[in-house]
Order: sequence, then structure tokens, then C-alpha cells
Amino acid sequence: LYVTSFRGYKAVVSLLLDKGADVNAQGGYHGNALHAASFRGHKTVVKLLLDRGANVNVQSRKYGNTLYAASYRGDEAVVELLLNKGANVNAQGGRCSNALYAASFQGHEAVLKMLLKKGANVNAQGGYHGNALYAASVQGHEAVVRLLLDKGANVNAQSEYHSKILQAASFRGH
Repeated sequence: LYVTSFRGYKAVVSLLLDKGADVNAQGGYHGNALHAASFRGHKTVVKLLLDRGANVNVQSRKYGNTLYAASYRGDEAVVELLLNKGANVNAQGGRCSNALYAASFQGHEAVLKMLLKKGANVNAQGGYHGNALYAASVQGHEAVVRLLLDKGANVNAQSEYHSKILQAASFRGH
């Protein structure tokens, strides 16, 4: 189930589920079928898995949860689907700690706006760079930095690796 979901083979996923495959089975690099399909942007497979009872808030190691995975990839359609199916917009876990951080790190402004509209905590702490503003700053995503600041991101927040936002931004010459 995991591999067919990762590859986006909806018909095979459906057949496996019809024959009793566990929709929430754990394993593989992404942790489970829903997470793999979300990361790869296979919206029809994501919808099928959710309709068959997949846990929308399930966690995996590297990419946290399904919303984080889709946000990291910048897949607006999958992010919207997951949010509409009850994904926790502030769930923590994975290297980037949450979906807002993941979208900010990658510079996905449209996804960022979707997450903020659904109540994402602009000052949530966690992940390698500490928070979404740090992540966007260190990557040089000016539009994302502006958006986060407009939504109340704490410009004086601190991080384990960079003591101030200005240091994070200048780290890579931004």
C-alpha cells in the first residue's frame, strides 16, 4: 500500500484497500501511505486514503505529519484537502517542526497564506531554525518574511543556532 500510494497508483491502492490492506499501516521512509501520497502530491490517492479511514494527523519521523509534508512540497491542492479533512494546522513534529515552518523554509507563499487563514501559530517554536520567520529569513524568502511579520511574527525571537533574526538572514548573505 505504501509503495503504490507513493507512486500515485490510485486503482491499485483501491484494490489493496478492498482486499483488506491496513490504511494506517506504519513503515517506509515516509512512515505510512497517506504521508507518502501527501508528500508526492497525489491528491486523488490522498482523498481515497482519507475516505477509507486514514488518520489525517498521523506522524512520521522526517516530515512530521501529512500537512507538513504537503506544505514542504508546496502542494496547495493537497494542503487544502488535508485542512478540509481536519488536519491540525499547529501539529508539531519532524525536522521543520510544523507545516508553517515547512512552507516558510521552502518559500511557498500561497501555502503559507492558507495555513495562516486556518489559524497557524505564526510564532510557534521548534525545528532546526527555531520558527517560521527564522526559516524564511535564513533562506532569503523576502515575501514570506514580510507576510510573517505582517501577521505578527516576533522579530526578536531567538533560535538555538542564530541568536537573532538579523543574524539568521545575514548567515547566507541575505
